[in-house]
Amino acid sequence: MRLSALLSALPQISARAGDADPEISLITADSRQVVPGTLFVATRGDNVDGHTFIPQALEKGAAAIVGDLPASSVSLPSGVAYISVRDSREALAWLAAAFHNFPARQLVMMGVTGTDGKTTTSTLIHAILLAAGIKAGLISTVSAVIGDETLDTGFHVTTPDAPEVQGYLAHMVAAGLTHCILEVTSHGLAQQRVTACEFDVAVVTNITHEHLDYHKTYENYRAAKGMLFESLSTAALKPGVTKTGVLNFDDSSFAYLRSSLKERALVYSLRSEQADVRAIRIAHSPSGLYFQALISNHQFSITSALVGDYNISNILAALAATVGALDIAPEAAQKGITAVTGVPGRMERIDLGQPFTAIVDFAHTPNALKRALETARKMLVGQDARLPRRVIAVFGSAGLRDVEKRRLMAETSADLADLTVLTAEDPRTESLDDILEMMAFGARAKGGIEGQTFFRVPDRGEAIRLALALAQPGDIVLACGKGHEQSMCFGATEYLWDDRTAMRAALADLLGVPGPAMPYLPTRASKH
Repeated sequence: MRLSALLSALPQISARAGDADPEISLITADSRQVVPGTLFVATRGDNVDGHTFIPQALEKGAAAIVGDLPASSVSLPSGVAYISVRDSREALAWLAAAFHNFPARQLVMMGVTGTDGKTTTSTLIHAILLAAGIKAGLISTVSAVIGDETLDTGFHVTTPDAPEVQGYLAHMVAAGLTHCILEVTSHGLAQQRVTACEFDVAVVTNITHEHLDYHKTYENYRAAKGMLFESLSTAALKPGVTKTGVLNFDDSSFAYLRSSLKERALVYSLRSEQADVRAIRIAHSPSGLYFQALISNHQFSITSALVGDYNISNILAALAATVGALDIAPEAAQKGITAVTGVPGRMERIDLGQPFTAIVDFAHTPNALKRALETARKMLVGQDARLPRRVIAVFGSAGLRDVEKRRLMAETSADLADLTVLTAEDPRTESLDDILEMMAFGARAKGGIEGQTFFRVPDRGEAIRLALALAQPGDIVLACGKGHEQSMCFGATEYLWDDRTAMRAALADLLGVPGPAMPYLPTRASKH
């Protein structure tokens, strides 16, 4: 595509230097990917300014440069155009969309945001659409599902960068899909990764304590999430689709998001009888949940293999987004929800025949950990009262991320778990010992006694082994924080790691049965 055609998609161009109009074969913000014919977009990150890599991009044959520096301050060879814009991240998104012929305008776009529950809610919406016979794609932090293809996104990925997002959307259009569900993170919104996605339905699960290392305040974090709902008013209109925001009445974000939403609102709730979508006659069991869903003039039963009140809330959000916003038949919703027997790394049971329950969950925020532990407690109800029926939690807190949640998560576990094992979770370049001390402080503040009710084990594999060794028949061992993720970061190195593999390895050793090897981490002692 010619540069001039691409530039017509930009909301604003501050200045342009050079009249060249080359054919563009690639758009990237990564100078390492530049080949001849590339349009290089210089974006600013937290630690790196892409403008400093303009010389490298030129050496590799970049045909044109886009940045947010004044055109007068950039010196380029003859024949290479420089386009100055107000926000190069925003420009990157629109240029990528134009390069792929605006694929979001050819799809019904559904965005799901929130602190916890995004992946589960996105998966439920996808399953409902498929059950309704709709050709729908899904982009989540677990995978990208495009027709018969499933592309893994299990490393530390939030929302992909704009060129990748637009590439996925174009792939969906080419595959004949009509709908897309996109899991949208606060980073993805704040960094313009989902700009030009032209959303039709926006869904929020909840907004709780998370990512304050990046957003600094809860208000900034909430405002970033709110951008998804604000975007409905400026997105392209599509025939037969009413722009709709799906809001959670039970969450503290409700009033804020409701006041800023200019389009139709559908409200779901476990508590309010005034909500558009709600649940009655709720019944829990260790194998799942049941309730009657009320939406518009419909009342129908829902049976799900998922567990916990929070998953009822996720299901209600999915019902609002499909039956409510898109007029999907309740029968298709029932079928789709039943088809979701689990989501990778979300309350996922690992069973090698042990006399207790072992679970891996992605809970990595104070609220998510609270909900996971409360759900584990409910799963114990109805078991033989003569058994110990304890909950044993294993988790860590990431380095170079929100510091306050280290204490909060340890306090939560001290309140709700019987035994807690504190361990590594992506310490990155921070001192793991320091992180664990901050967590231990939180546990002690809630009456925890080290060596009795909580333990510090730096190696995550050994921490899981300890938790399993402590477990007695009837207990629940819950390893939280990593879920589906496929790596753990120490320093600047990503080590292959999967909590589910680690749990199976530790169980196999405990039971003396065949199983996988424990993945290696640099904290491992030589005896293993």
